Amino acid sequence: MPHADFRFHDRLNDFLPPASRGGTLSRDVSRRAAIKDVIESLGVPHTEVDVILVDGTSVGFEHILAGGERVEVYPWTTAPPVARHLRPRPPACPRFLLDAQLGRLARYLRLLGFDCNYRNDIGDAELAARAEETQRVVLTRDRRLLKRKRIHLAHYVRADAPWQQVEEVCREFDLVPAFAPFTRCTHCNGRLVPVAKEAVIDRLEPLTRQYVDDFLQCEACGRLYWHGSHVSRMEAMVARLRRRGLNRRRS
Repeated sequence: MPHADFRFHDRLNDFLPPASRGGTLSRDVSRRAAIKDVIESLGVPHTEVDVILVDGTSVGFEHILAGGERVEVYPWTTAPPVARHLRPRPPACPRFLLDAQLGRLARYLRLLGFDCNYRNDIGDAELAARAEETQRVVLTRDRRLLKRKRIHLAHYVRADAPWQQVEEVCREFDLVPAFAPFTRCTHCNGRLVPVAKEAVIDRLEPLTRQYVDDFLQCEACGRLYWHGSHVSRMEAMVARLRRRGLNRRRS
């Protein structure tokens, strides 16, 4: 049977069994299949792949292997400077779509001012369709989701802890320059706008009514926000993210 040899570079090894990482994998290519399908059969989602070299030549996902080839697969962070890059480049201020496992991450990114569409009851098929229709960047912990054809730009979130996930996403998409803290509702993703105290005074607790004068209100759900101890903590977190830089490993 005809075989091709595959080698996955850098963080693409995260998707391989530990014993196979960093080595050469031989794969039967007797069934006429696009190289994208062969790569995904080895466990690596197409959304994580930027460059594929077959015997040194850059090819697309539709390429068909005949057997005997040597295939090198790269993520965007360490891809060689060749003509054909397969991973779409994200916009400077991306809009995100998060799967059901990433609710805390969604709240933190909204806090930083990013448009994050999140529901904890959305299924994979609906999420993939929405990603294609709205051109949002998918953030997920589900490897199978990333193999869906309708998803083109995505990131597999590797960190487990929510705040580490924030740092990872900020680094991956170079988000620090686009921070706009406290401009989105962390509950529903709506825009926050100033609202007069007199307009909401009947909704305030006695101490808040006495000591707070400046309020923000969500245009979508009407939730109120004001500067309190929790805001001070969040401001410190934002400052820490700015200090750390979190620059992309590759532009």
